[in-house]
Amino acid sequence: MKSPLQNVVSRVIFWKDRGNISQGFEGGEGGKEKQDAKVEVSVAEESEEGTGREQWSNPIEFLLSCIAMSVGLGNVWRFPFVALENGGGAFLIPYILVLLFIGKPLYYMELCLGQFASGGSVRVWDIAPAFRGVGYGQAFATGAVVTYYVSLMGLTVYYFFASFSSVLPWSLCGDWSSKTCYDSSTNVSVLGDMLGINASDLTSAPEEYFTLEVLQKDPAGLDNGMTAPEWRLSLCLLFSWVVLFIVLARGVQSSGKAAYFTALFPYVVLFIMLIRGALLPGAMKGVLYFITPRWKKLLEPGVWYAAVDQSFFSLSVGFGSIIMFSSYNNFRHNVYRDAAIISITDTLTSLLAGFTTFTILGHLAHQLGVDVKDVVKGGGTSLAFISYPDVLSRFDFVPQLFAVLFFLMLFTLGVGSASALTGCIITIICDEFPSFKKWLVTLVVCIVGFLLGLFYVTPQGQYVLELINYYGGGFIIFILVVLEVAAVQWVYGVNNFCRDIEFMLGRKTGYYWKFCWAILIPALLTIIFIYSQATKEPLKVGSYVLGPGANGFGIFLAVLACMLVPIFFVVETYRRRSSEATLLDAIKKTFKPTSEWCPKDPGLRREYHQFIAEKPPLEGIDNPIPPVASTVDMSTLHASASRDNITDYNTTV
Repeated sequence: MKSPLQNVVSRVIFWKDRGNISQGFEGGEGGKEKQDAKVEVSVAEESEEGTGREQWSNPIEFLLSCIAMSVGLGNVWRFPFVALENGGGAFLIPYILVLLFIGKPLYYMELCLGQFASGGSVRVWDIAPAFRGVGYGQAFATGAVVTYYVSLMGLTVYYFFASFSSVLPWSLCGDWSSKTCYDSSTNVSVLGDMLGINASDLTSAPEEYFTLEVLQKDPAGLDNGMTAPEWRLSLCLLFSWVVLFIVLARGVQSSGKAAYFTALFPYVVLFIMLIRGALLPGAMKGVLYFITPRWKKLLEPGVWYAAVDQSFFSLSVGFGSIIMFSSYNNFRHNVYRDAAIISITDTLTSLLAGFTTFTILGHLAHQLGVDVKDVVKGGGTSLAFISYPDVLSRFDFVPQLFAVLFFLMLFTLGVGSASALTGCIITIICDEFPSFKKWLVTLVVCIVGFLLGLFYVTPQGQYVLELINYYGGGFIIFILVVLEVAAVQWVYGVNNFCRDIEFMLGRKTGYYWKFCWAILIPALLTIIFIYSQATKEPLKVGSYVLGPGANGFGIFLAVLACMLVPIFFVVETYRRRSSEATLLDAIKKTFKPTSEWCPKDPGLRREYHQFIAEKPPLEGIDNPIPPVASTVDMSTLHASASRDNITDYNTTV
């Protein structure tokens, strides 16, 4: 009888004869790849190219791409606004705690999942097929987020071209402004007395330019339905999607090269803006508001919910893009180091953007004679397209140059994040249908994204954006991340997962990671989510409260995404029903890893099977650890457990 190792080797030879081994594996020097003996060589001689999967040109491109993905508009636009809404400095405490105990561990977990399986956010669920719907649900949420994300990039394109004007159009009140408009040359006290209103009720020229001229925002909200898209913004949206197509058409080979610019250039502009903002009168007032904790805010569950939501949005945890990026890594790449670098960089960038923004808000509050929290009346986009443009217009030396640089920075930030989110969807499709040409899939995805994005460039677009942002980008992800962690750490087993990491990276996993993955993250996310939903306030944009119809649509989208989990559980059970004796056996089978949950390189796959044969038996919902006092021969148990949980190899593409 053949040994397990001989069985594996014979299977590899069988695949090779049938032509199922990739060309990258069969390739070699001197024709040695023609010999069956090639299968017997050491792992070091068997290239990672054997997976047949595209890979990064070098590790730096992967790291910069992850930084470009995580450091995006969420840091410059979303983080300062969320901090402003949740008590300024008080928000920093839950945000940093969430990063340390939820964001960073999840980031590391998803990096490991993608790199180990060499597959996208759906393919990795070979680890527990019953939860494959989680991957599809995350793809749904990713699609929802990327549609409005690119519309924000379209706004930056609009402002970019407007910055070439001889006079920045938002620096002065124009034909589009109202009677309450004021600019840098206006005495707000005199204007307020003339109109018989408080200075806080006046609106700045940048705010009215953004609301009345650019967005042409409908004050009635969604009450009167949707109207036609604004043609200038539609062209800017089209331009953004064309750029994304160019970046993504050749896969990671092209997006990796773009990351050198998209990851590094924004820091140059942010530091310029910070220095200029710090020199404005009243800047320190804004900084103090940003760093001063309001301790009572920590007792509000909404603040913790916002911290988790911001962490997910900023790091892109739970959207599948991290898994997608790491799936193109070399199997032995040190993602442990990268997880630390990226998470710290993301946090520092958020703080940098926060200090920059609050120096500007402090200056505006000083001008109006009001509190910092009362400066911005609109939604989160107001900070990027009102506060920053306002300070740009106050530059004494060539303000057009700095405006061009700033909006170019915003656009490059958007490209880095949007290319990762869009690439996640493309990878899922290409993994499922490998015969499809990647550039064609990219083209179709970009066209669909553009058409859906037209909803955001209507006069009602900002209301739709807030709706999708809350239900599509936050609500769904909360639920799916809990399921993701439970599936990996409870069903598959935290010890099994740590064993796989040990094989891949050659390092043990500490108790900090195990505690966060298995206990802290699922418990905290569940508690925060339930409590925040029970006590949440009506969803609104500025002073406009979204009605029951809009909220009902948002809930429908969330339910639709979450329903993909039970739907694909039924699908996976049906696939196994014919090969199992009973329905119960088929259901149990869906909770066990398939034979595809292993390294894709044949040499590493063989080494992995040898590695797990020397470890304790699988521990998970279907594989309870045997009693210590058991009289069973452990060596036999290990081997049988390993074989029981590894089914025949699937040789189909």
